[in-house]
Amino acid sequence: LEEAAFQLQQIFRIDISIALNILGIESMRAGHYRIAYTCFKLAADRGYSKAQFNVGLCYEHGRGTEKDLEKAAFYYYHAASSCHPMAQYRYARYVLCHRPENEGDRHQKAVTFLEQAAMAGITEAQAYLGVFYMRGLQPKEKRGLKYLLLAAKNGDAQSRYHVGVCYEKGLGVQQNLAEAMRHYRQSAAAGNRKSQERLR
Repeated sequence: LEEAAFQLQQIFRIDISIALNILGIESMRAGHYRIAYTCFKLAADRGYSKAQFNVGLCYEHGRGTEKDLEKAAFYYYHAASSCHPMAQYRYARYVLCHRPENEGDRHQKAVTFLEQAAMAGITEAQAYLGVFYMRGLQPKEKRGLKYLLLAAKNGDAQSRYHVGVCYEKGLGVQQNLAEAMRHYRQSAAAGNRKSQERLR
């Protein structure tokens, strides 16, 4: 009976969190940002990862609360730790853009989250990782190209442009100007100006 009661409490807690999160989404759509934030926060504090992600968005964009990137990162981290792919991407982007590089453990955790988000199909994470691996002090060009190709296949014109550059310059792949042109054309057709310039 104790086990059954515990299970019911867990289900009830999850159901309340889901309901609060949905109420938050509906409030956000209606332009009631403060109410939305309050609903998301209540569900997030119960450990619901989708609500934690939404609280992060509220803090990142200043919707229903003051804009605070540190607090946004805090909530993204908690959602990311529960395998929320978009939270993994947003947390990683925050750490890699806003935290000093001497925070090695934090940076490594961010890259791990990025890789998880990329493998979950988050195009933004694939594109970010591709460029991240191409740049850096010790570029990992083959790994970078792998992620750029994933993002390009998901329709990211900027990543398609970067794939063209890789083929043009032989970065992570054997130089192939015909293949570079093919990627530039596809990227240019999607409106990428850098690809249009590169084609000329």
